[in-house]
Amino acid sequence: MIVVPDDFPSVFEGSAAHERAKQLGALRVYTERGAEDERELARRIGDAEVAINIRAYARFTDAVFAACPKLRMIAIWGTGTDNVDLAAAARRGVTVCNTAGVNAIAVAEHAIALMLALARRIPAIDREMRAGGWPREMLTQLHGRTLGIFGAGSIGAHVATLGRAFGMTVLGWSARGDARRLESMGVAPASKQDILQRADFVTLHLRLTPETTGFIGRAEFAAMKPGAVLVNTGRGALVDRGALLDALAGGRIAAGLDVFHDEPLAPDDPLRKLANTVLSPHNAGQTAEVRRDGLLLAVQNVADFLAGKPSHVVTPAG
Repeated sequence: MIVVPDDFPSVFEGSAAHERAKQLGALRVYTERGAEDERELARRIGDAEVAINIRAYARFTDAVFAACPKLRMIAIWGTGTDNVDLAAAARRGVTVCNTAGVNAIAVAEHAIALMLALARRIPAIDREMRAGGWPREMLTQLHGRTLGIFGAGSIGAHVATLGRAFGMTVLGWSARGDARRLESMGVAPASKQDILQRADFVTLHLRLTPETTGFIGRAEFAAMKPGAVLVNTGRGALVDRGALLDALAGGRIAAGLDVFHDEPLAPDDPLRKLANTVLSPHNAGQTAEVRRDGLLLAVQNVADFLAGKPSHVVTPAG
């Protein structure tokens, strides 16, 4: 049995991936809200051997694994794995796979778009124009500026390519200290502190782990150049929320944010009122191509696992 416990809002049902999954065996798809509740998630999984995880709000904890002893595999649609207790999965013999890389081009484009939106003040100018104004203040160009990239995966690599195309000096930092990988991306390896002190634009493309939680905090904001732009299309918790709000409210930096600590963003969240932000609703990877290819790859990961040849494995069965 294969189950999709969290297709809300629905993207899987009726897709090409849905049709492909039907060919692999019995299939249940839940399109109603509720999988954010641990007990309800476990109930929906039930006796299924495979779960296709669509939404990050469905959290696969040790308690969920304990309640679903027949579960052998989780196929994640997406790159992030922070909603799955990977250590618990390994202990309980559950293989976890993701679709890393499928959304790389789309997310990289979005990261650059956020930089441009802030540098060229596009949202603010659009509002002023619609209100009858004719704003003429100076703008910022990317050419000649320094771009600092944290993360050397496929998204970071595409951001580096785009940054160089704009004529930016590109610095990079790898969580694994992989200077060779950075150099292959056409990026100058640099320390965290060096990037913070030199970069006009800082962009985060790291996985959220215990080590990267709060990766940018008060000390990092203090080290950044005044007027620098922080872009986050990774996970909200990569940045200390209180420190971010203080840095923005003080006008020290600007920020382009696609991810937040709590999603959806609350109507009264102070980020909504800050003029030096451009916000998007965690949709950097929401293109037709990413949705189609990512869902199909998640199902292909299931097919590979059932055939005894698991692919895109994040953590192997214990």
